[in-house]
Amino acid sequence: MTDARTQHPDRPGLLDQRAAALHRETEDPTYDEGLESFDGEQLDREEREALRRVAGLSTELEDVTEVEYRQLRLERVVLAGIWTDGTQTDAENSLRELAALAETAGSTVLEGLIQRRTNPDPATYLGSGKAEELRDIVIAEGADTVVVDGELGPSQRRALEDVVKVKVIDRTALILDIFAQHAKSKEGRAQVELAQLQYLLPRLRGWGESMSRQAGGRVAGGEGIGSRGPGETKIELDRRRINQRIAKLRRDIMSMKTTRDTKRASRKVNHIPSVAIVGYTNAGKSSLLNRLTGAGVLVQDQLFATLDTTVRRAETSEGRPYTLTDTVGFVRALPHQLVEAFRSTLEEAADADLLLHVVDGAHPDPEGQIVAVHEVLADVDAGDVREIIAVNKADLADPEVLDRLERAYPDVAIVSARTGQGVEALIARVEAALPRPEIEVDVLVPYDRGDLVSRLHAEGDVLTEEHTAEGTRVTAKVSEDLHGVLGSYAV
Repeated sequence: MTDARTQHPDRPGLLDQRAAALHRETEDPTYDEGLESFDGEQLDREEREALRRVAGLSTELEDVTEVEYRQLRLERVVLAGIWTDGTQTDAENSLRELAALAETAGSTVLEGLIQRRTNPDPATYLGSGKAEELRDIVIAEGADTVVVDGELGPSQRRALEDVVKVKVIDRTALILDIFAQHAKSKEGRAQVELAQLQYLLPRLRGWGESMSRQAGGRVAGGEGIGSRGPGETKIELDRRRINQRIAKLRRDIMSMKTTRDTKRASRKVNHIPSVAIVGYTNAGKSSLLNRLTGAGVLVQDQLFATLDTTVRRAETSEGRPYTLTDTVGFVRALPHQLVEAFRSTLEEAADADLLLHVVDGAHPDPEGQIVAVHEVLADVDAGDVREIIAVNKADLADPEVLDRLERAYPDVAIVSARTGQGVEALIARVEAALPRPEIEVDVLVPYDRGDLVSRLHAEGDVLTEEHTAEGTRVTAKVSEDLHGVLGSYAV
């Protein structure tokens, strides 16, 4: 068994070192704000930061008999994880990521604990001895919450809470809480609520008499004769209401999906190629979208800072339009409830003509990020879409890591959304990868059908163009639809 607190006795706790990977402190402390010219007014950030909790403030009085006792503080958490496979570095990186998630949710991380074991303990996840050690750490640090780096079963969470005597949540609940804080659109909020209810349903628990309280007969207000029945326990009533709410949310999300499908079908009818920006959370997807299109999307050095899908129009150097779609970020072991709830949003990636996969080049394990993203893409049937890997944050990354990624993957572009390094080359690579018309035509278009010549330039690839006495003779490569329209003007 390995205790992360005792591995480095000459240094502070494991989590006090986390800045190297997920909280990069550069000489310029406003890394994200370097994109001001591409970030718009940042109204989203102002709104998010307009009300925040502040640690260390308290209105506690010596005489609490006169005024109600009040105290304002952040949740103080201790992290716990198990190391089942891989290297010790992988286990510590996972715990550092959990620390960043906890801080994004608004808590103060005090300490971390890692246990080496083959499989999680079926009773308390950590095992009885390590659970008691965790309790001692919680008491020593004055923590009020334990966050476990994994998904706990309902019985495991209850058993661990009975030992440590404070609230216990798992990685899934933590991510769901962050999504609930950051969801902004109507569809995003509905998707997050659906995922939360699906997570909560098997974890309902009764308290005291509520488990046996019946709704029939005199218990239900003393109605008396004719009103007696089997009734429902409180937990059954909660479960039924949750199922009803889940059904309604699914109907609502399905109706919202219809709207998105209609917009997507319109783009396909007009033969507008689509590029979906995917990648690990905090890899710089929104920063890159702002750099490419000036979209003004919120940029913040936080995990899951943006959740809502953003679609922006762009043009190739030849004037052909295409769309860039910013999707929700991924993470290791992304809760399956979120994948299911956000399936309609993630379908943007499955239906795209090209995936622009953004990777954090300064992360200690970029290959692990790529694997995690590919797993989620496979879940939504987007694994076969052509992909360009854009390794971002080249200004902070180790050159050896960048060279390793270029050799490991077939289509890699090295960029920095902050400085603009490599962005022009990335745009050229994206334009070259977009689908192009394939049917070659040779037509003579009368001068009174200038609209067809305009469509040839907008939707096709014009190879030659000549103005003759009879009209405009054009050879071009076009789509099947435009080929049918031009059939009567073929030479």
